Amino acid sequence: MGRYEQLRQIFNEKRCFKLVCGAGNEDVEEVRKLATIYTMAGTIVLDLSANVEVVNAAKRGIEIAYEKAPLLGKEIKTRPYMNVSIGLKGDPHVRKAIIDLKLCTECGKCIKACGEREAIKDDYVVIDSRCIGCGDCEKSCSFGAIDYYFKKADFERILPECVAAGTETMELHAVTMDDEGVRNDWRLLNKLIPDNFVSMCLDRTLLSNKHLVARIREAYDITGKRMIVQADGDPMSGSGDDYNTTLQAIACADIVKKSEIPVMIFLSGGTNSKTGLLAKQCGVEAHGVAIGSYARSVVKKYVTHEEFDNGLDILREAVTVAEQLILSNIEAISG
Repeated sequence: MGRYEQLRQIFNEKRCFKLVCGAGNEDVEEVRKLATIYTMAGTIVLDLSANVEVVNAAKRGIEIAYEKAPLLGKEIKTRPYMNVSIGLKGDPHVRKAIIDLKLCTECGKCIKACGEREAIKDDYVVIDSRCIGCGDCEKSCSFGAIDYYFKKADFERILPECVAAGTETMELHAVTMDDEGVRNDWRLLNKLIPDNFVSMCLDRTLLSNKHLVARIREAYDITGKRMIVQADGDPMSGSGDDYNTTLQAIACADIVKKSEIPVMIFLSGGTNSKTGLLAKQCGVEAHGVAIGSYARSVVKKYVTHEEFDNGLDILREAVTVAEQLILSNIEAISG
């Protein structure tokens, strides 16, 4: 069975878990460690920034997982698919925060708001590689000192390099009103990945339900049965672990499902340990769950532990936590 057929079977069995490292996360050491933990825990897809160094870091993390799995009595049943995500100008997943030091009062609120990302240090200069564009810092600032710039890379050059490094699937973050831009970048992804799945990440921040469905239908006409829709609820809001945080992800997936366009559906955006169960309670079918902020937060203390690379105890604990998160979701949506 080829890799495409294998992934299709996993989708059909509704047991696909995706770890979202972050479309804007270019911290290679963090990505490497996350890849190691979640590969051993059973993730099917690793979602990565469109950056060759990040892809190589994830690949190394996968290799380490295979090296250490026997030492922990673990069996890796599926080698994770490396997916890279790109976004158009206007999509929050590809923006980076910038602080105007002339307006900044150094009150410290943005540092606190940045939380687990730790992208803002005491000098109030944003660390690009750690910023994921979530917007929490801007919301905390009372002085209008925080703005964004959009990091639109030369994808026609970078994406083939990512494919050469081992990328098997790709995703377009299309939270924008730019229909033509979406259409052009979607065609590029289909050209680069002609024989595996390509995904479109959408939410209802800007699009009406009707516009959302029309965009999916147009994309499906290009891609056909290889298309995934990542139904985003509230993007990058998943640090909480309650039903309300994940509610919009279920609602967005419900709209996609009721459109009857035969795409694969990921639940995403504010997803957490309650996502699969809420989907089951609401009767919303999905083929997989994608978790970013929450999945990273539950293993953060292990990823940042100074002994992570030196022994097995820290890794064992981290894998156990990740396994519990994966199982709580997959058992719910597949059962």
